[in-house]
Amino acid sequence: MKKIKFSKDEGLDFYKELNERIKNYFENNGIDKTGNRQMVFKISMYFMLIILFYGFMINSSHIAIFFIMYLCFGISVLLTAFNVSHDAAHGVAVKSKFWNKMLFQLSFNLQGNNTYVWGKNHNESHHLYTNIEGSDIDVLNNPLVRMTTSQNLRWFHKFQYLYVPFLYLFYSLNWFLFREFLMIFNRSSRTIKVTIPTWEIIKLIFFKIAYIIYMIVIPGMLLPFGWGYILIAFLLNHFLVSIVFTAVLGVSHISDYVTHPEADEQGKLDMSWPKLQMCTSVDYNVNSIFLNWVLGGFNAHALHHLFPNICHIHYIKLLPIFREVAKKYGITYMEMSYLMALKSHFRFLKKMGREVEFKTVTYEI
Repeated sequence: MKKIKFSKDEGLDFYKELNERIKNYFENNGIDKTGNRQMVFKISMYFMLIILFYGFMINSSHIAIFFIMYLCFGISVLLTAFNVSHDAAHGVAVKSKFWNKMLFQLSFNLQGNNTYVWGKNHNESHHLYTNIEGSDIDVLNNPLVRMTTSQNLRWFHKFQYLYVPFLYLFYSLNWFLFREFLMIFNRSSRTIKVTIPTWEIIKLIFFKIAYIIYMIVIPGMLLPFGWGYILIAFLLNHFLVSIVFTAVLGVSHISDYVTHPEADEQGKLDMSWPKLQMCTSVDYNVNSIFLNWVLGGFNAHALHHLFPNICHIHYIKLLPIFREVAKKYGITYMEMSYLMALKSHFRFLKKMGREVEFKTVTYEI
């Protein structure tokens, strides 16, 4: 991973005052930055939904009910990842370090994925070097999809805005079956090398086997529908989870409003870290209580990137402070409707497939 040096600019003053204002907010209201009782209720609710839907699924007497419960179970696991795994990975779902670790391990392993690979690289790569190729693990070098100007432009990329939605269907399945295994052998499309300790490789294999057992083997053994239907449900679940996952997260950093900064030969970026976060994140419907509840604050991505040490349950209350301080220092905060963010996402894919050089669109309030 290429380590980047940041420059000094107005983003540092913006971030300093924002930190102070937010610190005062929590102190003056006598509340903690981690999850509160509402968050504890959310955690309990999402885990109960997982247990409930799985119970209904393995006791289904009709094939239609089985498919519905299977998909509801899968979506419940994903929403638990949004609302519990993510905050727990940052140590802010609850106050206890032990329970944050346990919640992260439990909720993430339910998906058959490895907590070490995601947690470590999410915090040390994506959050630190957002959208910087060779430093951010989430910037891919996939020959089918051109994401940065340093990647070769090929004839078929002109159609990527049309076929990428089809590829998105396989996002979750690729993650489960290939992504982490390829990282072990350094064959990943990720633009940074990931080293996985031996013990984590053992855990990775164990939880993937466990996932197959409770998602395929147990339903196949207990239900009379036949293995073919079980496998179809498994695939449909991954397709649905993939679409929801990419729809929620894809528009935040893959947009023609955001930048993909490049450091100079000395590894120095021409902006500060706070400004990088503001230039590389698009937020949508941030005032929506419903989306904050369902998506775990993923729609307020810029705020989260600047303050990963704050539980998403507080985001809506902090937004007025965030906007005010950004405006004071002339820092652009890109917030919009989801439809606007989605259009920007596909414009980006279309432009990157047709233009050698790419210029971002100026965000206007």
